[in-house]
Amino acid sequence: MTPGRHRPWIDLAPIRSARGTVVLPGSKSISNRTLLLAALAEGETTLHGVLASDDTARMLEALAALGIVIESLGEHSLRVTGCGGRFPVAAADLFLGNAGTAFRPLVAVLAVSEGHYRLSGVPRMHERPIGDLVDALRSLGCPVRYLGAEGYPPLEIGAADAVGHPRRGSADRASVRVRGSVSSQFLTALLMAAPLVGHELEIALEGELISKPYIDITLNLMARFGVSVERSGQDASRFVIRAGSRYRSPTHLFVEGDASAASYFLAAGLLGGGPVRVSGVGEGSIQGDIAFAGILRQMGGTVRMGPDWVEAAAGAWPLRAFDIDFNAIPDAAMTAAMLALFADGPSRLRNIGSWRVKETDRIAAMATELARLGAGVEAGADWLRVTPPVQWRAAAIDTYDDHRMAMCFSLAAFGGVGVRINDPGCVAKTFPDYFERLAALVGH
Repeated sequence: MTPGRHRPWIDLAPIRSARGTVVLPGSKSISNRTLLLAALAEGETTLHGVLASDDTARMLEALAALGIVIESLGEHSLRVTGCGGRFPVAAADLFLGNAGTAFRPLVAVLAVSEGHYRLSGVPRMHERPIGDLVDALRSLGCPVRYLGAEGYPPLEIGAADAVGHPRRGSADRASVRVRGSVSSQFLTALLMAAPLVGHELEIALEGELISKPYIDITLNLMARFGVSVERSGQDASRFVIRAGSRYRSPTHLFVEGDASAASYFLAAGLLGGGPVRVSGVGEGSIQGDIAFAGILRQMGGTVRMGPDWVEAAAGAWPLRAFDIDFNAIPDAAMTAAMLALFADGPSRLRNIGSWRVKETDRIAAMATELARLGAGVEAGADWLRVTPPVQWRAAAIDTYDDHRMAMCFSLAAFGGVGVRINDPGCVAKTFPDYFERLAALVGH
């Protein structure tokens, strides 16, 4: 099952059973946030369990280019020497691939810093909207310019003749507004940059916030680095960061296992009898995707949880169809869409409009590839309806350079047909050895 980064496809034989234990890689969301916070903090921070993947590699490369000293302490452990909020390098060109968890926060942090920076990525990153974040930063007086299409990367921050000129505000207090309906990463970026502006900052959220649990991750990690954020207003939609806030190293920090990645193995336990246990994330997790365990129970699965583990096994069969709002857990929703193939009727995924601006247009991609397997599929602007196949069809699945497409469609092999996954190496974005881990669990 070893795909190799450049192998054009991997063929999966029908899978009959799955059982065993998987030690999860570190969470991408937590890894990239903690890397940046450690870089901005005062003091040295030792991080344990950091994800090794394309996305974290892009963050590490960017931080190194900005003058941050990062020392490897062995597998998945790093020591980061913080810069106290001021990057040593005041001019740099940063390439961030398709890593939204690196691109968006770095834009905000650099925009309120000093210097001249250009940030770019792969072509798909240049199709992912960033206008709401840029508008918010410009309202604070930050010089951010589009180098291509309006509203999209690549971006230029500052100007060559402005190197060393501070952009931190001199007022006692400032406020900024940002929409929450496109990406929660815009709010995360502003929150992480707020302690650097030099005065009190209020961030007001406009409209519904998607992926709310990811904001909770951001606030939790900021608190671990010594910055408390006050929330007020209707639905706690106003965030205040007090003047004088600054990041301080917690000395050590352990990164949780990736709850989004856990969803594929827990689903395998449900479909393959199980039990399958994932280790590294559990009932005390700060990640919203831990709620996927409740989806499994709702569909008829047997789920047990401990402090740092979750276990899933078969229960009711066929699985129960569902109609669920997935606004809070859009990544794990892709795994739920695969489970819908095994349900006792049509299932509906609602409020998944954020899929449109991910690594690919995931609503369109899921609809196309589910249909290849024989499913009935209807799609709208922010919803997907999946009817299980009357007759499963062997298929070659296109992955659109999207790691989650490759991982979730591996579950189609539980349908009793062979499945070819094109460009399996795209999983390197977050889980380079995913297919090897899956192979260790399954029987044919």
